[in-house]
Amino acid sequence: MPAFLASAVQFEPTMYEKERNVSRLLALVEEAAARGAKLIVTPEMGTTGYCWHDRAEVASQVETIPGPTTDRFAALAASAGVHIVVGMPEVEPSTGLYYNSAVLIGPDGVVGRHRKSHPYISEPKWAAPGDLGHQVFETPVGRIALLICMDIHFVETARLVALGGADVICHLSNWLSERTPAPYWISRAFENSCYLIESNRWGLERTVQFSGGSCVIEPDGRIAAVIDGGDGVAFAEIDTDRARERVVLGEPVFAQRRPDLYRELPTGQSGWNPLDFHNLYGHRPLPPGRRSLIAAAQFAPTGDVSANLARIAELAAEAGGKGAALVVFPELAVTGLDNPAARAEPLSGASVRALYALASRLGLHIVAGFAEADGADLYNAAVLVGPEGVVGAYRKIHLSAADRAWATAGDEWRTFDLPLGRLGVLVGHDASFPEAGRILALRGCDAIACPAAQRGAFSFGHDGTKVAQNYPIPTGADPFHWHHFRCRAGENNLVFAFANVVDPEAGYPGFSGVFGPETFTFPRSESIVVEGEGVAIAELDTTNLDTSYPTNPVRRKDLVTMRLPHHYVPLAVIGAN
Repeated sequence: MPAFLASAVQFEPTMYEKERNVSRLLALVEEAAARGAKLIVTPEMGTTGYCWHDRAEVASQVETIPGPTTDRFAALAASAGVHIVVGMPEVEPSTGLYYNSAVLIGPDGVVGRHRKSHPYISEPKWAAPGDLGHQVFETPVGRIALLICMDIHFVETARLVALGGADVICHLSNWLSERTPAPYWISRAFENSCYLIESNRWGLERTVQFSGGSCVIEPDGRIAAVIDGGDGVAFAEIDTDRARERVVLGEPVFAQRRPDLYRELPTGQSGWNPLDFHNLYGHRPLPPGRRSLIAAAQFAPTGDVSANLARIAELAAEAGGKGAALVVFPELAVTGLDNPAARAEPLSGASVRALYALASRLGLHIVAGFAEADGADLYNAAVLVGPEGVVGAYRKIHLSAADRAWATAGDEWRTFDLPLGRLGVLVGHDASFPEAGRILALRGCDAIACPAAQRGAFSFGHDGTKVAQNYPIPTGADPFHWHHFRCRAGENNLVFAFANVVDPEAGYPGFSGVFGPETFTFPRSESIVVEGEGVAIAELDTTNLDTSYPTNPVRRKDLVTMRLPHHYVPLAVIGAN
């Protein structure tokens, strides 16, 4: 399929001025079409504004689809030969229910629509939850999916449409409270290897400052075009063949999914108190709350096991001296990255005994990657040791192409209850799969330890924004504006300890970090190793006020409890044997 030009429209609507809003949007869309755009996306609720108090107030603004407003955009789509996505409040005439909707309009009229499935705090005041699922629409320019704002906070929505074959996700939003392009936008494009056209509004409405930053994001997460503040249009080329490769950091991730191990994704807490949920029947109640420091150690392991263990001991002592209760080391930190099979050891081997002795001497827990031998089978594994001995091991479930040359895939998620809290473990490429972190969060993990040997670009900076924000939301330059593995922490409301190999000449950038549980809390609760070898240390806080409901984000897990799992069944079915 030939490449084509797409555009993201940025616009500030005005409440109670629908005619002005629609006329201005039509002008911006016409401008985009005149410059050659074939797919043009406009913001969430762009025809009316967003901050409505209730059904009574928004009643004069809602319309049917098709209806008067969509007819005007359809006329433009027909005359210009383009596809247009419009955000608007919809009324369903058969029920009288209102929806926050997006509609895809082509030269022949309405192609399809999406009703926002995951509401932000404002929609429940007037809109019903979306009832159309997460569809992908086949068009002459490619396979198009629609998502609206809060939908994309949840890893499941973008994954659903990507599994449905989407080349492009059109994301309409009224995004706020952070510098944009938002890290979640970037990660959803990146982890699904598809384009994301982000049409956000800007400006101030009923004391709410919206962030702008409308953009086109490529399948590798790069920003192809962006508008900071003000009305305007961003243009970029879409190559659907590139999206259909479905490659993330060099790996064919969709072919490597393990849906047979994702059966928990269509389950959830259904709004129940997380403490009651995880303590049900007295089975594995969450560990008592406390404050602990977690460290991620970054270095370049070699083929010399003794040298690796010596460096692990040095970095563990450094982290322990700063109060860390847990230190996470890179993937294959013990046995080295080159020909790990040649140095594979059983869990009872000398290297694991050395790690146990080190943990016992320092009085802390250690997670380290190693090549595990279990009879004739070899695994890319991580061992957890502490003063009490070997606590357990996890075997990497999602094998990379290099892993498949020597390792057998694991088939079990592992969580461990430690004094610091409930810990899950992933290894390297596992973290490229949003399903993996989500399952550990559903099991109540307070933190995830992720030994990694991750090559490629998974982080980049931001030059700063001119869009005003309320203190303490940052607006200045940030060299780590987007870090994909920070998103793994925020989207699951847990602490993510990412310990990566650093060897720039071999393609390993490092950028290890310990990332906090809240995306929109500033300054961020995190620590990153910017360059070279070293340790990053940050706090895991599982304490609560003296209430029956958790007051701590790690235990409260808002983005886990607000999931709508009845939508997610395909994630555990598509591709399953």
